[in-house]
Amino acid sequence: MAAGDYRGVVLAGDIGGTKTHLGLYRAAGSELAMIRDQAWATHDFQSLEAAAAAFLGETESIDAACFGVPGPVLDGRSQPVNVPWTMDERAIASALKAPRTRLINDLEATAYGMLHLAETETAVLQRGAPPAHRAAIAVIAAGTGLGEAALVPTPSGWQSLASEGGHCDFAPRGREQAELLEFIAHEFGHASYERVCSGPGLVNIYGFLKRSMPEAEQQWLGSEIAGGDAAAAISEAALTGRDPRCVRALEIFIDIYAAEAANLALKTLAIGGVYLGGGIAPKILPALTSGRFVRAFNDKGRLAAMLERIPIRVSLNQAAALIGAAHCAMELLQ
Repeated sequence: MAAGDYRGVVLAGDIGGTKTHLGLYRAAGSELAMIRDQAWATHDFQSLEAAAAAFLGETESIDAACFGVPGPVLDGRSQPVNVPWTMDERAIASALKAPRTRLINDLEATAYGMLHLAETETAVLQRGAPPAHRAAIAVIAAGTGLGEAALVPTPSGWQSLASEGGHCDFAPRGREQAELLEFIAHEFGHASYERVCSGPGLVNIYGFLKRSMPEAEQQWLGSEIAGGDAAAAISEAALTGRDPRCVRALEIFIDIYAAEAANLALKTLAIGGVYLGGGIAPKILPALTSGRFVRAFNDKGRLAAMLERIPIRVSLNQAAALIGAAHCAMELLQ
């Protein structure tokens, strides 16, 4: 992402499997100022065009737009597995009357957003030893799915690299996780990291433990799981220590999250740092700061000493992806 002098009004979007967050910004020089924003349940709309039209109304005009979407973007088109929309840059540009329109992977947008977080908008898990010069940064985000990306320094600024690493094969550590792998493979056919490291992934881990831990499910917990957000019910029961199975489910979840974050750091040589984005990390922050995440992250044998030098932070700003998409939209003004 390069510096520049920009003028105009831009529309940004963070499109998720659960929530769609849109924001309108005014670009002046190299600064962005939010005009307004709004979030809806994604399933409230039949398309991205419909959501954007509802947000903009009949009188608002824009100069550029960028949307972070939860899936690969190929030739300007995306059809994510967690969103019931087919999105196409050309169709969106036509509907919004904004020829400068771009779709990017949501983690690509999140990664750009991390560059604009204030110190107070992050929580430190491992202070590490930041390098003297700019180095690659890894971003991993567990939410409705599991997203992964990297930020790479270039002579003209930062370049965000999208990936679909969350769909890579889950690599278990230890006997319990090996049994979890067999359970996930039996349930879904393919055992990816997303199946065990996301909101639905936490529910899958809990389902696995219901088979391996024979204690009956507590009635109050069963009612909470059945009546709303199952992942939230499980994590809340774990954080308060009200249910041993939930406690163990969250422990396994954190171990897997940390191991995959370290895998991403190794693959990208992210000695510049690792950021945890997404909606889950801030909600389970007490469990993440207990030391368990850092221990699992650094547990990589001969590379442990290098990993111990990598700063690890949790993004506390839930609008990071929206901010990143807005900055990408601003660059389109050139």
